Amino acid sequence: MFCKHSGVIDGKDFGMSILGGDLMSIPGLYHFVQGTIKKEVADLYLWPQTLEIPILDASTVAVKKPVGILHVNVVQAVKLIKKDILGSSDPYVKLSLTGDKLPAKKTSIKKKNLNPEWNEKFKLIVKDPNSQFLQLQVFDWDKVGGHDRIGMQLVPLKMLTPFDMKEFKLDLLSDRNDTCCFQSKNQRGQLVVELKFVPFKEEMGRFSGPLDIMEPKENETTNEIGIKEVSLSLDDGSTLGGAGLLSVIIQGAENVEGRCHNNPYALIIFGGETKKTKMIRKTRDPRWDEEFQFMLEEPPLHEIIHIQVISKRTGFGFRFKESLGYVEFTLADVVHNGRINQKYHLIDSKNGVIHVEIIWKKI
Repeated sequence: MFCKHSGVIDGKDFGMSILGGDLMSIPGLYHFVQGTIKKEVADLYLWPQTLEIPILDASTVAVKKPVGILHVNVVQAVKLIKKDILGSSDPYVKLSLTGDKLPAKKTSIKKKNLNPEWNEKFKLIVKDPNSQFLQLQVFDWDKVGGHDRIGMQLVPLKMLTPFDMKEFKLDLLSDRNDTCCFQSKNQRGQLVVELKFVPFKEEMGRFSGPLDIMEPKENETTNEIGIKEVSLSLDDGSTLGGAGLLSVIIQGAENVEGRCHNNPYALIIFGGETKKTKMIRKTRDPRWDEEFQFMLEEPPLHEIIHIQVISKRTGFGFRFKESLGYVEFTLADVVHNGRINQKYHLIDSKNGVIHVEIIWKKI
């Protein structure tokens, strides 16, 4: 009797024959033999093991804190290009800081105007004036569909001297990829803005001089990136009164228990604004570590902040939302001390506690 077999391991067929006859033709034997051989061969392999090694704990990452406020006055635009079929545009401006995940701020829309005047003021929170840029984008508003981009520009904050208001006349570029060619002339028009960086009082020592090494030689100059700048005035900060930034950091909560579900998030209500953390599913001890900021013209000595923990059902059913407790208090201690960092027992909760840190920084 003569018997031979053949086979290839990686996904290919196995065969066996006796005296020229193929045993694999026997019903059921083909799949049995293939399964047996694959199992035996698989046991001979050294399969890779997965080992997760934490390189850097998220809690140890240095998070840049706010150091001041950028005051932006969007003055006007001149000679904008025509985007509408009827030979006009409906422009508005979006402004934001690079490295900032906050939503961009917007001016009003000026209908059918290629030389719009806004004179609208905004405040943006600055974390690193030596590396951040102010991004300005001019759009043509359309009632239907997406809004057309008219042009954009970037202004490095390191060009500003603290408390020194400067006017910039920006040649609008066609695309952000063209930012390396600021000196090239284009026909998209100009945008005029006034900028002033005001550091918080505790940061004044760091920003007592120009942020950029280069200083203009004349009252009006054109810098190396083709932006015209004009020094307007110098303000020592005394006219800003008690303005400042209120930072509310929701660290986490403990022993928050819902009757129907436990998918908690925190709701912050202050000064007519409502903000909330992300929702964390199926936990009674959520950890958020999220920061929310409020720019105020006066110290919030008598203002009340309301913080509530809510559970939200993720599927269908009754009791879509459920309160897990709340806390509210005045901010006088924060104003006087500059900072509080403590845990509060949640009202309407048996054992719930929330950990809150609040910081007040004067301008």
